[in-house]
Amino acid sequence: MNIINIEHIAKIYQVGSEEVHALADVSLKINKNEYISIMGPSGSGKSTLMNILGCLDTPTKGLYDFKGNNVSQMNDNELAAIRNKEIGFVFQTFNLLPRSNALHNVELPLIYAGVSSSERKERARIALDHVGLSDRIHHRPNELSGGQRQRVAIARALVTQPSIILADEPTGNLDTKTGEDIMALFNEIYELGNTIILVTHEEYIAEHAARIIRLRDGLVEKDEVVTKRFVPNKNGASKA
Repeated sequence: MNIINIEHIAKIYQVGSEEVHALADVSLKINKNEYISIMGPSGSGKSTLMNILGCLDTPTKGLYDFKGNNVSQMNDNELAAIRNKEIGFVFQTFNLLPRSNALHNVELPLIYAGVSSSERKERARIALDHVGLSDRIHHRPNELSGGQRQRVAIARALVTQPSIILADEPTGNLDTKTGEDIMALFNEIYELGNTIILVTHEEYIAEHAARIIRLRDGLVEKDEVVTKRFVPNKNGASKA
């Protein structure tokens, strides 16, 4: 079952008198319960593609179909609704509210969705327990390690039960061991039936996914199934 279908997507930015083609012509399909890495050098278009897939931006040309809806033609309010209900975001810099504890940070998307206070707190507690932070729900970000902050961000991404998890360089601010722990958590999330799209420039991180899409100069250079995934165990180590 296709969740995402994009056809001949292009994104052109006007910089002064010049046109910058961030994406030239990209077509791809993403199915339910796929684990995909998007890779490419600086300037390849991977950040632009991530922004379009996450409904943070719209294409200049082409079709973006998300679960049967033409996202390419949506207005800002419609895009915001898709982001809130259908997409769970995980960022390199965590993007947590510094003065709020873990519980409030996780329940934030549910506040925007109009969920009642009692239900959203219960769902936030369940999400934090899922990522191993049931004993840290009242801690603020500055009282948590980098790995714990990213776990809070992952819990926030999961709490709305979205159609896809979109992770942008989720291990970029973490040391290698903590990064592997986070990748082990993503693997658990994937095995529970979630769809994950991971944007990274690190080959060893990309190889945790089951499919790697490589971009160059705004085009898909290669779209390959990973025959030997690096599957992290619960201790964070990887096995081929």
